[in-house]
Amino acid sequence: MNIGKAAAASGVSAKMIRYYESIGLLAAARRTDAGYRAYSDEDVHVLRFIRRARDLGFAVAGIAELLALWRDQGRASADVKRVALAHVAELERKIAQLQGMADTLRALAEHCHGDARPDCPILTDLDAGGGR
Repeated sequence: MNIGKAAAASGVSAKMIRYYESIGLLAAARRTDAGYRAYSDEDVHVLRFIRRARDLGFAVAGIAELLALWRDQGRASADVKRVALAHVAELERKIAQLQGMADTLRALAEHCHGDARPDCPILTDLDAGGGR
């Protein structure tokens, strides 16, 4: 199938398919006599795997590691679990960081009068980090 059909079947854009090929997550597509990329059902299966891993927030390096484990029939499930739990820990760090940002902004907004006066603790706080 051509790249457009592979994109539709996998849920991955044609641009991203070319990118995944360029970085080696997806094997280079075979080419037709006219030079067009041609994808197999197996390629689409790999693209769906990549898309699902991206949906779960894995970075390219993590996806590459998962793909290698997926392809290795002799893998230990403990290796897969290690990769997944490391990603969970990273997600939890990001969640905590985002929660801290939200808490700070919420506190600043609570102290802002939100009226016609120019005084605003939100801008004062942002300016404090500017070093003017």
